[in-house]
Amino acid sequence: MLTDADERLAHQIPEPLPAVAGPDRHWRESYFFAAHHPERLGDALVLTMAANPARRAMDSYQMGRLDGQLFFSRTSRPFGDDPHTPVAGPVSVEIVRPYQQIVLRAGPGARGFGGTELIWTARTRPYLTRRGTLVVDGAPVWDQRQVMQSGWFDGEYVSSGRTVAVERWWGQRDHSWGIRRHPRCPLWIWLAVQLPDGMLGAWLWEHADGRRHYLDGCWAPDGGEEPVPLADLRYDLDWLDAAGEPVRGTGAAQRADGLGGRVVFVLSDGRSVTVDGRGHWIAPYGRRGGGLHQVSVHTSDGRDGTAVYEVTGCAHHRFFPEGAS
Repeated sequence: MLTDADERLAHQIPEPLPAVAGPDRHWRESYFFAAHHPERLGDALVLTMAANPARRAMDSYQMGRLDGQLFFSRTSRPFGDDPHTPVAGPVSVEIVRPYQQIVLRAGPGARGFGGTELIWTARTRPYLTRRGTLVVDGAPVWDQRQVMQSGWFDGEYVSSGRTVAVERWWGQRDHSWGIRRHPRCPLWIWLAVQLPDGMLGAWLWEHADGRRHYLDGCWAPDGGEEPVPLADLRYDLDWLDAAGEPVRGTGAAQRADGLGGRVVFVLSDGRSVTVDGRGHWIAPYGRRGGGLHQVSVHTSDGRDGTAVYEVTGCAHHRFFPEGAS
């Protein structure tokens, strides 16, 4: 099927643009935005928008934590004759200037979420991760690339009928495309650490026994300087209970109240930054395992910030031992 976008000089395969090179039903291209206060834990908003060519549908998740309560909403629309415009019901993503400014809009959702309009403005350069692939039992579970970039959020949202102003919140935007079969992923850890002078980002994949499969990420400084890639990442993270004590063993993720511990970012220029943090759920993934946490962080060189940590998967000796046996 031809679309208006097919008039552009943009084709990569000898098919119209709605077609993708790999007809896997888990192929998707998505935007991900996470907005949170720069100085303290509290309200956090996450909004996604994804095109799913095999299902011929555009989907959006709106989730997070408002006034201490978790919320989740999902909206969807069939592609119809428009498989490209990032709109799903009352949710839209408008690219005003690529890699510089994006407008997010969402209508009312679940559990007190009354909608939002936020303007994301870049504070770092985008960083493109290298392509990562993972095959399990002969089937592709993961074959993707991802752009990570830090920015400022301004605007407002409505929580339980109350309009809340957002001024210079910081957070992350990602743009990923390819195959991701979430329920079969052993473990991925995605980190977006926002500091006063830039962002530390990482994406780590491990097998059930803890063997590393993939690592990429960067230090992206404020002001548009070139990001510095990661050379290594070491972590000592645990699910935590309400008192901050580690929760381990079968079903630990479901029994946990939060996540915390230490992460060491080793950069390709020889620098090393240790980040200690602790936080709470903003989006548990239920049966898919793990989820997103908002985390307050302190670095070994004296910087304070806030972050979003994602730990998810189905089988890992430390985080999901029930699936690793």
